[in-house]
Amino acid sequence: MPVTLSGVYEGTVYMKSLSIDIETFSSVNLAKSGVYRYIEASDFEILLFGYSVDGGAVQIIDLACGEKIPGEVITALTDETVTKWAFNANFERICLSRFIGLPTGEYINPVSWRCSMVWAATMGLPLSLEGVGSVLNLDKQKLTEGKELIKFFCQPCSPTKANGQRTRNFPYHAPDKWLAFKKYNARDVEAEMSIQAKLSKFPVPDSVWDEYHLDQEINDRGVALDMTLVKEAIDIDGRSRSELTMAMKKLTELDNPNSVQQMKQWLSDNGMETDTLGKKAVVELLRSAPPELAEVLRLRQQLAKSSVKKYQAMENAVCADGRARGMFQFYGANRTGRWAGRLIQMQNLPQNHLEDLAEARSLVRCGDFDALKMLYEDVPDTLSQLIRTAFVPRTDAKFIVSDFSAIEARVIAWLADEQWRQDVFAKGGDIYCASASQMFKVPVEKHGINGHLRQKGKIAELALGYGGSVGALKAMGALDMGLAEEELPLLVDAWRQSNPHIVKFWWDVDKAAMEAVRYKHTNSTHGITFTCQSGMLFITLPSGRRLAYVKPRIGENKFGGSCITYEGVGSTKKWERLDSYGPKFVENIVQATARDILCYAMQTLRRCSIVMHIHDEIVIEADPHMSLSSVCEQMGRTPPWAKGLQLRAHGYETDFYKKD
Repeated sequence: MPVTLSGVYEGTVYMKSLSIDIETFSSVNLAKSGVYRYIEASDFEILLFGYSVDGGAVQIIDLACGEKIPGEVITALTDETVTKWAFNANFERICLSRFIGLPTGEYINPVSWRCSMVWAATMGLPLSLEGVGSVLNLDKQKLTEGKELIKFFCQPCSPTKANGQRTRNFPYHAPDKWLAFKKYNARDVEAEMSIQAKLSKFPVPDSVWDEYHLDQEINDRGVALDMTLVKEAIDIDGRSRSELTMAMKKLTELDNPNSVQQMKQWLSDNGMETDTLGKKAVVELLRSAPPELAEVLRLRQQLAKSSVKKYQAMENAVCADGRARGMFQFYGANRTGRWAGRLIQMQNLPQNHLEDLAEARSLVRCGDFDALKMLYEDVPDTLSQLIRTAFVPRTDAKFIVSDFSAIEARVIAWLADEQWRQDVFAKGGDIYCASASQMFKVPVEKHGINGHLRQKGKIAELALGYGGSVGALKAMGALDMGLAEEELPLLVDAWRQSNPHIVKFWWDVDKAAMEAVRYKHTNSTHGITFTCQSGMLFITLPSGRRLAYVKPRIGENKFGGSCITYEGVGSTKKWERLDSYGPKFVENIVQATARDILCYAMQTLRRCSIVMHIHDEIVIEADPHMSLSSVCEQMGRTPPWAKGLQLRAHGYETDFYKKD
């Protein structure tokens, strides 16, 4: 029987796996619009298709020059018995969906796809092929000239006299570069396979792959956008900014009142010195500014609102069917495995506090700038508060929004066995009120007696749970809320005295991690296991999932004490050596556990058409008959591995997304 392809006999696919890397062209900006919108460009095409069957030699199909992908390989793309591998597999899967003719909203089923970027992320490695190759010291690393070649062949070019006024480069324009591009494509497949080989000792659990597939389903489904609202908001923002700028020009006589330098100089000339015009600085200046300067500063505050950027991101990302897709990056935070936001950045949407949100929304949809200005005065702030409302359910559906109440506070109380907190949660109490009561020695009720203290309790909870002290309270805005600086150390002491088991948890974790790294043995505390293996520190969570820290060792912190150092992506976005200690590990553990609880809830509600999830909140595009109480009950179910954890989910129904 003749062999036409490794593992392929007479058109029948016998391959087990297919490693893929593609190079593509589209006039749509991938970074701004995401792959789902990228493939909808009329000029989208796959230029090169690199693949390997079952780890064999890499083949390059030059589609741009008329070569064809073998039919057996095309069949394998949708054959769920064949495992498809790629680095950032979402890109390959979505591009190939369009290539085989699927329309907007229909994509290749992700169930048989695996992503080596996700695998790398589970090991605490960078989220780029180049970065992973460097850290793992692969023999077959990504070729560095790739960026230049991608820019040349994969993106439109500016017409110039030198290039004959063309707007795109084809292979025949630079045959040598094209040959190099094919080598680059082949090397990416080799690098991807090298990652698989290097990480083979640490396979990704099937449960995590199942979570990945659920994530891909949600990204594929997308969420509808009210594009009438989006377009009108952009237009109104433009009119508002123009008016505000003109008003500032009139008051200051500056050429460009938006210029920080010009504005600082103008304020200085008028007797007000400042080093910065950041949000906090402007608020501080307004407290002492005379009326004529205060008016200018208030105008600047309004101009500083960046609401239009979110609306523009929506405009860039929306697909032909009116839905935005690809907004969630699975394992985007590789220290905890939590999601990261992409494109519209759902994780940092402005809150809404307008009581008449629907009315304001209606005015914007109608483009009634004058009425909006008259009724709401601060137009940029109003537009900012309406950003969430641009997300809408499909016609004849509703949103059900359900979220966990104080999830991190519940998790740390459960892990540390802080019983009084567990009791508060068991009785349906409010932990922020309870904490404020402990600190201020008075009863505190939400929307009731001493209710104003609840926010201070919340700040203390969020600031102090992971070893934070006075600096953390300040960073959370304690001084802005009226707390005196001399109060802060007392609050820290009071909180720690009230939570002795949490404090003990910090240092038990610190000791267990230090011993694991120092003596290379496995030990446990509070249901969490610490192991050093093959140059990695693994922390096994109650869920069974592992957090990974690369090349751990005992080092010295800035205070001269011992700590654990490891390699990872730091605040500079570069790969560097970082340090950690008990409370910081606890923060990772708690946030990772909260993430696992959210995953469990998402799996429970998998068939309920989840369209968004933000932090500890799930948004469902629901049929009118779907029960809110049933969704909240299912979301609040305790995972089997979290016996004793007090969970609770709240929710609401709405015709557009908002913060209830």
